[in-house]
Amino acid sequence: MHRTGHGIGMDAHEDPYIVEGNRSPLVAGHAFSIEPGIYVPGRWGMRLEDIVVASHSGPDPLNRVDHSLVVLDV
Repeated sequence: MHRTGHGIGMDAHEDPYIVEGNRSPLVAGHAFSIEPGIYVPGRWGMRLEDIVVASHSGPDPLNRVDHSLVVLDV
């Protein structure tokens, strides 16, 4: 099981880890990643990663990339 995200600060990966069972509060001003992934064992895996800062009104995204699915004919 992979985590869904993690804190970002002095280190690229730090608490709080966004994972089932972690009850650490997300505090306004904290930066963290949201990086859901899918993995097919022995075949492939991928993640989308967004960086957000927690605010009193909700998450403030630092990257604004379109995550629309693009299908390529190959």
